[in-house]
Amino acid sequence: MKNKGLIALFTAFALGFGMMSVSHAGSYGSQLIAYHVNYDQAKRQSGALRNIQNHINAVGAENLDLRVIMHGKGLSLLLLPDEAGNTGLPIGNATEEMQAKIAGLKSQGVTFKVCANTVRGKKINVDEHLYDVADSDIVPSGVAELSHLQHLGFTYLRP
Repeated sequence: MKNKGLIALFTAFALGFGMMSVSHAGSYGSQLIAYHVNYDQAKRQSGALRNIQNHINAVGAENLDLRVIMHGKGLSLLLLPDEAGNTGLPIGNATEEMQAKIAGLKSQGVTFKVCANTVRGKKINVDEHLYDVADSDIVPSGVAELSHLQHLGFTYLRP
């Protein structure tokens, strides 16, 4: 019984870090995916990033157009912890560990889109307060972006 638990733990660990090839990779076809993040719990955000990596492992980065859309408290995913006090958000979750996960996903083609309404409303300076956000990452409205992407055929996921 202990061996089954260890095997399951190792398998989950290996899949989470992309160290195992998945025989089903590519069998899902091309996918358009919009992940929605509008919550500030670091554990839940980390879980969402793990879901995204698992999604990539199963489908293959070359078969995905995967976007993470953040608005409201969801911007805490990219907010540097030391900068939270300079904004209208209560917490910043972009620790070094979270930054490494985000960078790893970006290197596989995942894009992170930021709501301009939240940036303005929470008095966030994109260049100073957020981790690795370019002007091209800003969308006028997070919720409108989600609706637009669904209209274009993107599947909506909110982990």
